[in-house]
Amino acid sequence: MTTNATVEPKSSDEITKEEDALLEVESEVCSYGDTVHYAERPQFFDTCEGSYLYDSHKKPFLDLQMWYSAVNLGYANKRVNDALKNQVDKLPQLACQYLHKEKVQLAEKIVTSIKRGFKGQKGRVHFNVGGAQAVEDALKLVRKHTGKSRMLAFEGGYHGRTLGASAITSSYRYRENYGEFGDRAEFVPFPYCFRCPYGKTVDSCEMFCIQQIERKFDHEYTGWWNPKTNKSEFGAFFVEVIQGTGGYIQAPKGYFEALAKICKERGILLIDDEIQMGFFRTGKLWAFEHINATPDALVFGKALTNGLNPLSGIWAKEELIAPEKFGPGSTHSTFSSNSLGTATGLEVMKIFEEGDYEKSVTEKGAYFLELIKELQKRHKEIGDVDGKGLALRMEMCEADGYTANRKLADRMFQIGLEGNLLVNGKRMGLVLDIGGYFKNVVTLAPSLEITREEMDLAAKLLDMVLTESKKVV
Repeated sequence: MTTNATVEPKSSDEITKEEDALLEVESEVCSYGDTVHYAERPQFFDTCEGSYLYDSHKKPFLDLQMWYSAVNLGYANKRVNDALKNQVDKLPQLACQYLHKEKVQLAEKIVTSIKRGFKGQKGRVHFNVGGAQAVEDALKLVRKHTGKSRMLAFEGGYHGRTLGASAITSSYRYRENYGEFGDRAEFVPFPYCFRCPYGKTVDSCEMFCIQQIERKFDHEYTGWWNPKTNKSEFGAFFVEVIQGTGGYIQAPKGYFEALAKICKERGILLIDDEIQMGFFRTGKLWAFEHINATPDALVFGKALTNGLNPLSGIWAKEELIAPEKFGPGSTHSTFSSNSLGTATGLEVMKIFEEGDYEKSVTEKGAYFLELIKELQKRHKEIGDVDGKGLALRMEMCEADGYTANRKLADRMFQIGLEGNLLVNGKRMGLVLDIGGYFKNVVTLAPSLEITREEMDLAAKLLDMVLTESKKVV
């Protein structure tokens, strides 16, 4: 029997009632331990494409944070999606004590990219599932090589929320409820020039922040160094070239070269966390390529699979991760080199190889930065703007252009998520992320495929949410 009957689409009222009912259920059955409830009213999304998320009413939301920089190639990227679909039909799952070719090929591409970016440096890759788990593996690697459990990290740095990763993440609120952390890192001020922790100005400070690290090694009675044994108490320094959750802060030119020199002289490993800034977010495949130095190990994740399937990993120098140093069973996760993730990551790396992303991301970033500088001229509440590639920041302040204004940034986030911005007679929304030491920085991480027209639209929407927010705050 055949019929020509069609299913009528749900009305707007029906969709709203359904979502209200789901929110009521969610409030009883779902944990509030994730970040969903940062929003005043959690938002449901139904579909996605390119730079946009769409709600159940088909309303577009321009996404300027792309899942914390996990979806660098845009939502529903056909090539990446097809790679995942093909792998589902071919080899959808495999215990990681066996090999499959996509794992080896992906590892080869990552190793090759690091040789190319860091003067032929030899190393190996070890896969895991999420970024925090890869950080845990890096911690194991450091402890195995140095025998030390004490680490250095930056104030404002973020490396994850597992117990080990929390110990090297500077925010106490991630640790407060979970007992003692005997191996908590020693946190060093990041060179945050707009809000210098030492009260200096960048044009005259002569890298005072590096001097404060150097003096910790001056002599045996006040510092981190024993000149009699030529040993430091620290195994490694975990760094982000551009702080992610800290508010997309860049260090001044020459800072990381000086820091790398200090670490090398003192036998302290330099571990580069690329989880947010890797995969061309800054205009280079690896953000550390902007630095004239080489890390001892590099942690990656997020955008490796364009957000489709959890996969992360570490690359480390041969002398740290060679089989006789880091042998079978040193670390393990059931899904660590899962076939769906490696096939997807392999396709992502092929896309990057085929396109000139260094050129396109640098050009787009420069254009977008000029747009937000124009916004800054019209809104004195934008105290600082900066960016490298498509990792951009707008620091929201009081009218003095300096005093942090968290309420204003939060209001911008909420208004964007409400989806009531009127553009050319149509309603749309704006997806933002708020970071920074005072939670007052709008961090912008759009798709690397964003068009100039979409960047123009983004500037218009940012202007709208800021204008509306100022009426309320």
